[in-house]
Amino acid sequence: MSTIQTTSSTPDDTRPRGPLAEVFFSLLRSRTFLVGFAIVLFWVACALFGEHFAPYDPLADDIINALAPPSSEHWFGTDQIGRDVFSRVIVGSRDILTVAPLATLLATVAGTALGLVTGYFRGLVDDVVSRILEAFMAIPVVIVALLAIVALGTSKTTVIVVIGLSFAPIIARTVRSAVLAERELDYVAAAQLRHESALHTMFVEILPNVIPPILVETTVRLGYAIFAVATLSFMGFGIQPPSPDWGLSISNNYGMIGGGFWWTVLFDALAIASLVIGVNLAADGVHGALND
Repeated sequence: MSTIQTTSSTPDDTRPRGPLAEVFFSLLRSRTFLVGFAIVLFWVACALFGEHFAPYDPLADDIINALAPPSSEHWFGTDQIGRDVFSRVIVGSRDILTVAPLATLLATVAGTALGLVTGYFRGLVDDVVSRILEAFMAIPVVIVALLAIVALGTSKTTVIVVIGLSFAPIIARTVRSAVLAERELDYVAAAQLRHESALHTMFVEILPNVIPPILVETTVRLGYAIFAVATLSFMGFGIQPPSPDWGLSISNNYGMIGGGFWWTVLFDALAIASLVIGVNLAADGVHGALND
């Protein structure tokens, strides 16, 4: 009597990951991204909750304790009118982390739209728009800011618009290059054979396939936007008093360095540097994950 042996096969639980999942897990393996993300997350937490754990009111002056050096009472010392520098550094991340991301978002939206149009239509449209964008890119951000402030006045909205429109041509150039490559592929020709509209082809067919370079360029531009916001605030064209913004605080206190009161400027400068470095590290991690 023969025994029929049956082997039960268990389904393999390991399923292939989608492209987004692959990018996500690649980011988790990237030390560069994780370090940068941790730095950015720290400053985001300070922007959201800094007022609740700052030891002093960042706007309250105390002339008696003006220019006090770092101590157990004032960890980062006080500025020229007695305001606690540590509290101002913690809360000062709020404005720069509001203005810079919004400016970057504006640049990404405008730049992506321009890049799609110039890359898809090519010809005369591409030539005219590209020349205009190149001319605009040649103008320094500070000059654009001065002209905008004269016309619109000093405000956060003005800073967002100035930086956003200044960075949009750079993103447009990146998107245009990606669209030119995608436009030659079969799926675009198939969409045209189906008589899909140009808008449908650009935003439904092509746009999803150029997201990776857009993400990389956006994260890079965010670092530049943070530095630009701080620079404009330092020059008096950006965020205005009584905000504890880092660039504005450096502008108000940099004259104290000559008297040996280095702490009135150093910690704000280190905060700007750390945030820009964190964003750049995260951007490098995103670039590496998308290219794996």
